[in-house]
Amino acid sequence: MASAAEQLAQSFNLSAFSKATELKKRIWFTLGALIVYRLGTYIPLPGVDPVAMSQLFSAQGGGLLGMFNMFAGGSIERMAIFALGIMPYISASIIVQLMTSVSPSLAQLKKEGESGRKRLNQYTRYGTVALTIVQGYGIAVLLIGQNVVLDPGIFFYVSTVTTLLGGTMFLMWLGEQITARGVGNGISLIIFTGIVANLPRALAQLFELSWNQGQISTWFLLFLFILVVAVTVLIVFVERSQRRLIVQYPKRQVGNRVFQGDSSHLPLKLNTAGVIPPIFASSLLLLPLTIVQFSGGNIENEWLAGTIAMLNHGQPLYLAFYMAMIVFFCFFYTAVVFNPQDTADNLKKHGGFLPGIRPGEKTAEYIDYVLTRITVVGAAYLALVCLIPEILISQAGIPFYMGGTSLLIIVNVTMDTVTQIHGHLLAHQYEGLIKKSKLRGRKG
Repeated sequence: MASAAEQLAQSFNLSAFSKATELKKRIWFTLGALIVYRLGTYIPLPGVDPVAMSQLFSAQGGGLLGMFNMFAGGSIERMAIFALGIMPYISASIIVQLMTSVSPSLAQLKKEGESGRKRLNQYTRYGTVALTIVQGYGIAVLLIGQNVVLDPGIFFYVSTVTTLLGGTMFLMWLGEQITARGVGNGISLIIFTGIVANLPRALAQLFELSWNQGQISTWFLLFLFILVVAVTVLIVFVERSQRRLIVQYPKRQVGNRVFQGDSSHLPLKLNTAGVIPPIFASSLLLLPLTIVQFSGGNIENEWLAGTIAMLNHGQPLYLAFYMAMIVFFCFFYTAVVFNPQDTADNLKKHGGFLPGIRPGEKTAEYIDYVLTRITVVGAAYLALVCLIPEILISQAGIPFYMGGTSLLIIVNVTMDTVTQIHGHLLAHQYEGLIKKSKLRGRKG
């Protein structure tokens, strides 16, 4: 089956695109909103010394701070009003999703359809406000402790928390507006834009290491680009891969007419967890290193110092823990977002069944069995995609932005946006055909 990009390439022509006025408005709105976001990443927090902040980040930007700076589009490096980015909203969304599998009341809201979804979204917004206030206060304490604040005091605490809270809530609103009035998922596009905006600098650093400093050979540079293309192809292939379970519906009688039973399929993605496992694994592993960096690296306990040294980028212990955490979070998050029992109950409620499998409990067990097997493949794929760049970062010193997590996000968001553009084009073409058929009917 052709992908959305292939279908778009086959059906795309300039005349069809020029007539799709609704799609053009959506694209221009999306571009305008993303430009506003990029401008906000250059507006600094009041009271922060930019020179001291730049020196601090250059010395301590390789840990958790560097990863969050990548997702925030460089806002942390400049300590801008969007320094927290959209990460508090994502964290709150994940917490609410986890709570729906623990709390019966939230699980019931999830089953109530649109009204329940609105209630859960409201809880997510409340959680975003709470997380942003806590993280904003932590950043204020951290900045004062690192002597990068011009006038520390109670006013700096209030202004920092208020500004960061306003920036995060504005980005949350902007992402929702892009989703509703633009093209693509707004939250994903904001993260995508932040990563892509830093790629030119990363490529410039890579060419600087190769051509001017001679630390990377030309052949290795060529191998690196071939590897990036190969990993991108792998990501596209796996993200589009599905295990389809055939669903059969029995014959049904309406009045005196008997309708034949239909057959459909239940698609199970190879990578149900998406990019959540690498993000969680990276955050947990980089947290000790970040704490050590901000404490000045003074650790009296030799055993603790040696353990933290083995958790640096590229070290065998770091790679082993990274792979283990990716596999764990892949299974954990898949179990949270996909419930085989609910799926089996819905099939039974609508009269559907898997051929050769009894409806109800047996169907849930079979779906869980298949899901577990394909999650093994998905976890291995995520571990491979994320470990290869980690080894290259440590051994060859390539820029941090060339990591596997950023590549996963870029490819996934690009595929989703292309699919939505293709859907809008098809809808416009169908509308044109319907109008033509109505006009012909009137003439007849």
